[in-house]
Amino acid sequence: MEKLLEEFKKRMHISHSSEDNSLEEILEESKLYIISKTGLDENDKRAKTLIFSRARYVYNDSLEFFEDNFLSEILGLSFEKYKGDDASETEVSTTKN
Repeated sequence: MEKLLEEFKKRMHISHSSEDNSLEEILEESKLYIISKTGLDENDKRAKTLIFSRARYVYNDSLEFFEDNFLSEILGLSFEKYKGDDASETEVSTTKN
């Protein structure tokens, strides 16, 4: 979490540490949200971008606008993950036959 926090602070131009606990909570909530919606790992660059974007919306008290503004990205990544999972299941079932 420390690396994620430092990257987020750098992106947001936050140089102080007085909000670190709050930022860690925001990042953790955002990470869980994005992973649950997309199925991607936090190390995926696209997922990390969405985690930071959602955290930015929370930090700026604008969370109600996040999903509307990022719905296409969330759905696109979810669909990619779904297609990837489906393809690997098909591959497994054809190799068993």
